Amino acid sequence: MPGPDPDIRHPFNGEAHTVFLRSVVTRPTIIVGDYSYYHDPDHAAEFENRNVLYHFDFVGDRLIIGRYCALATGCRFIMNGANHVTSGFSTYPFNIFSEDWAAGFDPATYAEGYRGDTTVGNDVWIGRDATILPGITIGDGAIVAACSVVSADVPAYAVAAGNPARVVRHRYPPEIVEMLLEIAWWHWPVEKVTRHLDAIRGRDLEKLKRAAAED
Repeated sequence: MPGPDPDIRHPFNGEAHTVFLRSVVTRPTIIVGDYSYYHDPDHAAEFENRNVLYHFDFVGDRLIIGRYCALATGCRFIMNGANHVTSGFSTYPFNIFSEDWAAGFDPATYAEGYRGDTTVGNDVWIGRDATILPGITIGDGAIVAACSVVSADVPAYAVAAGNPARVVRHRYPPEIVEMLLEIAWWHWPVEKVTRHLDAIRGRDLEKLKRAAAED
């Protein structure tokens, strides 16, 4: 059993409310792993235009989403192009509206506030209407609660909630997290994932370790 095709557009019997993101993303600056999906009853296929905001080619920052991620309706990624210059008295972007206003302005000033790529790990669940700010890293296995505003990195297997989002709990003790990150089941071939779904979905670490040891 090979599992579903990761390149299919609508994995639920053709229903438009859910897309495997890799099938709808066209920008080279958005990188999405196999089986990561976005659900939206009205605009699922428009993810890169409606949910990835201020993402300009001239800035060059990337949104990187790992494998097996679940993204709920309305989650948004604010990219570095949203930055305004804050080193002077005014934050107003005069230069973008008029050549006269652009005179004497150094566009490199914007880069002083850039925070780099935004990275979402593997097996991450991002809740409805959550907002991820630029340059954030969300670790493998993390959960971001609905309506959260994530302005700081979220560790692997942590649950973050609120505005600004804070880690409210860790899903497992550190030694188990370390083992789960070492096993990294999301990198297994899909055939192996399919064979060992009970171990992946369960809570028996020894069973998962045995599955990992198999070819």
